[in-house]
Amino acid sequence: MTLCFRWSQALLFLFITCTATFIMADAALKTYQFDVQVKNVSRLCHAKPIVTVNGMLPGPTVYAREGDQILINVTNHAQYNLSIHWHGLKQFRNGWADGPAYITQCPIQTGNTYTYNMTVKGQRGTLWWHAHILWLRATVYGAIVIMPKEGTPFPFPQPYREANLVLGEWWNGDVETIVKQGNKLGLPPQMSDAHTINGKPGPLFPCSEKHTFAMEVESGRTYLLRIINAALNDELFFAIAGHTLTVVEIDAVYTKPFTTSAILIAPGQTTNVLVKADQSPGRYFMAARPFMDAPVPVDNKTATAILQYKGVSNTLLPTLPTLPAPNNTNFALNYTSKLKSLNTPQFPANVPLQVDRRLFYTVGLGQNACPSCQNGTQLTASLNNITFVMPKTGLLQAHYFNMPGVFRTDFPDRPLAPFNYTGAPLTANLGTTLGTRLSKLKFNSTVELVLQDTNLLTVESHPFHLHGFNFFVVGSGVGNFNSKKDPAKFNLVDPPERNTVGVPTGGWTAIRFRADNPGVWFMHCHLELHTMWGLKMAFVVENGKSAEESVLPPPKDLPPC
Repeated sequence: MTLCFRWSQALLFLFITCTATFIMADAALKTYQFDVQVKNVSRLCHAKPIVTVNGMLPGPTVYAREGDQILINVTNHAQYNLSIHWHGLKQFRNGWADGPAYITQCPIQTGNTYTYNMTVKGQRGTLWWHAHILWLRATVYGAIVIMPKEGTPFPFPQPYREANLVLGEWWNGDVETIVKQGNKLGLPPQMSDAHTINGKPGPLFPCSEKHTFAMEVESGRTYLLRIINAALNDELFFAIAGHTLTVVEIDAVYTKPFTTSAILIAPGQTTNVLVKADQSPGRYFMAARPFMDAPVPVDNKTATAILQYKGVSNTLLPTLPTLPAPNNTNFALNYTSKLKSLNTPQFPANVPLQVDRRLFYTVGLGQNACPSCQNGTQLTASLNNITFVMPKTGLLQAHYFNMPGVFRTDFPDRPLAPFNYTGAPLTANLGTTLGTRLSKLKFNSTVELVLQDTNLLTVESHPFHLHGFNFFVVGSGVGNFNSKKDPAKFNLVDPPERNTVGVPTGGWTAIRFRADNPGVWFMHCHLELHTMWGLKMAFVVENGKSAEESVLPPPKDLPPC
């Protein structure tokens, strides 16, 4: 039976490949085989089995050009059921390929296969992929590099070469076991033991001399670094000793270039920078360390890699960059304020100027009863005081097939009980409402969403990711959002366009987008701890009037629940 099933999967993959090749005359077809498998890996003097794709950490890079079709055949050989999310790919009408478990699909069960069939439309730049269930993305992640169409240059000087730098985290123990231990106590799991650059922590950690990523450069040449924050729970500063960085792209959208001594990058975000090898030939550390300006413990150790000039001896000791202080709020706010869309005729910033629907969501922590937990309570998180409960079947399937009882569409547009969101810490009445509640949006409507941090237990920065869309970050500020005064300061000309945005500690962020992608689309904090605690929701975008504005039918190999 298993043999027959696998043959049918292989034939289906072959059929899709051949059909796609036939119908796509103008674009290439890129195919990948992802084997999810367990491999023994050693870091920091500790060896352990980890879940990987093709035995690699990070996993393989997916390369494509704008307009290409991508087929990724994922076969699950691991003990966990899992799904993979293609972070930042818009998946127009095709939520079936988006990947978050129990949102757009049920996970791929052990021994089974699913083919993600995706077309890259109107996007070019750096994105990434990762597991989207449990905390498996601790080791199941990799880069997506989308080149411009053939003959279309970058809107900045052509680099001599480029490299991917994927920032991550490492735990010495088994991550899923550590998470379960924390959940039993009703507390956060222990923090990571190291940060990594391309899966390697660098020589500042024990047993790590050989676990160091090095990049060779030639004097006078300019290089493009594609930087991805795949860490689970930490915003990171990144810098290179002695070298300035020119930011040219964020989340696969070109920006107005600007130079900086360091960048700030939140989990889920990508940043492309140009670096010119214009210093004395030597070895220079590239370094990443967390940013945290709230009273929340983090793994504050520094991961390093090496930028090495050609011809320089490996025995030369590298120099360390001066990173911003871990709690340097001013650097974070100033850096973020410099991010602007390129906004040229070729790459316009199509900001919605009229708004059909205004939403205001509070972001908060909380505490609910837990008789089995150590103190009888467990920490939780919520939007508008609603802690999201994951369903047992895919929400997109429930929506497409009109399955009753799976979710409600009454997620409130604003909190039911307004309060002084960023005043003194609130330590009483911390209970939240539980539910699988979604917000329904009309097709092609324009939406403004203000995400407001709160001081429930503590203020904290939250990176929010919206699946299925890019959005424009039209404003942000510290303190409580003022609906009468703050919109007058919105940038509606060249705001940064992203898929993941940080809500500042004790502050707010306003985004705008057009709901032109029908389906069910997840929105959640990209701190894995907060997502696990329920800091998430989803939008149901209704179909438009024609078949071309409606959700595609599900693929025949969609994993069963």
